[in-house]
Amino acid sequence: MGHFRTPQVVLFTRDIDRAVSFYGALGFDEAFRTPRAGTPIHIDLVLDGYRLGLATESSTREDHGLEPIADGQRAAVILWTDDVISGYEMLISLGATPVKPPEPWLDRLLIAWAQDPDGHLVQVVQATP
Repeated sequence: MGHFRTPQVVLFTRDIDRAVSFYGALGFDEAFRTPRAGTPIHIDLVLDGYRLGLATESSTREDHGLEPIADGQRAAVILWTDDVISGYEMLISLGATPVKPPEPWLDRLLIAWAQDPDGHLVQVVQATP
């Protein structure tokens, strides 16, 4: 078919600078920003080939006529790691809110949950032997 390509998720935020700082500290690099000067309304970040968009709640409402919800557990960013415990601690040290500490799941994974500064879920996952 070939109609679609390069999927990405966009999270809505009330404080784009704070959101970019949080995800940047996790290793995401900025790939796109608009406008280029002044306060941005949309920024795309990339980590290991995955693109995560951050859009201001106000611009989504004003520019597109949509009713975004900027906080709550409506989506989850999943980050694989070799060390869930230190990954979870890093999230918390960067201002994430703890949700569930590391615990085994499906007899083959170790997972933990936190919320980013806008309340979006972030899960860190590690394969276990």
